Amino acid sequence: MHRAAVVEDALHEIVERRLRQRGWRPVITAYTGYGAPGWARVMARVVLTRGATSHKRLEKVRGWRSFMSSPVSNTIVRIQIGDTVTETRTDRSGYVDCRVKGDLEPGWAKARLSTDGAQPADAPIRVVDPACRFGLISDIDDTVMVTALPRPLLAAWNTFVLDEHARMAVPGMAVLYERLITANAGAPVFYLSTGAWNVAPTLTRFLSRHLYPAGPLLLTDWGPTPDRWFRSGQEHKRSTLRRLATEFPQIRWLLIGDDGQHDQEIYSEFAHAHPDNVAAVAIRRLSPTQSVLAGAIPGPAGTAEAVGSGGKTWFSAPDGAGLWSLLRDTDVV
Repeated sequence: MHRAAVVEDALHEIVERRLRQRGWRPVITAYTGYGAPGWARVMARVVLTRGATSHKRLEKVRGWRSFMSSPVSNTIVRIQIGDTVTETRTDRSGYVDCRVKGDLEPGWAKARLSTDGAQPADAPIRVVDPACRFGLISDIDDTVMVTALPRPLLAAWNTFVLDEHARMAVPGMAVLYERLITANAGAPVFYLSTGAWNVAPTLTRFLSRHLYPAGPLLLTDWGPTPDRWFRSGQEHKRSTLRRLATEFPQIRWLLIGDDGQHDQEIYSEFAHAHPDNVAAVAIRRLSPTQSVLAGAIPGPAGTAEAVGSGGKTWFSAPDGAGLWSLLRDTDVV
């Protein structure tokens, strides 16, 4: 195991032991999962909390609060869907991410999670209808929410300092998504980001507040891995896309991202490798100023495609209204 992971595990063990001695108890943070009739992917995290005072709702939530937690590693978590109960264990960072069996109907369902010493928690599950043939996979940073990544100082400010209520939505994107879902009844929406699971509750509230369609967040865990200093955000996106293509082979996805990071390259690679799973690619084109803030080189005005599309239709516009004007008269919608 990588030295950084060994140090991190030792630190977590010391902190957990001392917090338990002070009376801290486990709490389950359940994330939105997904699945199909017969199975579900359930995601959650178990951390230590002071107690009832930790659940008090704060009027203003700073990003850094999301990272001030101590994980409970290698503890048993029971997952119940209907009459089916599955036991699993948290990983070294306190996370649960497993595929379980369960009797599920298309639509929204829930899984009940429990562990010793903590109150049970319900995880929403988006159950995809086997008859569904269309879905959305959307990036978050600078696609639905103005984040200015990957510029380090601005990214740190947005993640750790900025009040969550001060975060801005990208104009027109919520309306675009709602129109796409209305035109394709039952289509699932997945939000795929390189962001950390720590900010999942904040992102969920942001998406709800700005009227984006509900859907699972597919995030990652920052920090050391067994074989490297930090996880690769790009590889997280690539592996997640491949997983969704395997789990839902009948669905053709509209891939939505921006041209400020690596979405174009990642989507192009996926379109080449899985042409039957891609309906089209829609890229939010950043302004020259936004491109500089995001650490990208501004491209020529009107450039619709920066990389090969894998034979798929490639749309590009500066906001949701522009993308809808391009998509509405196509066979994608």
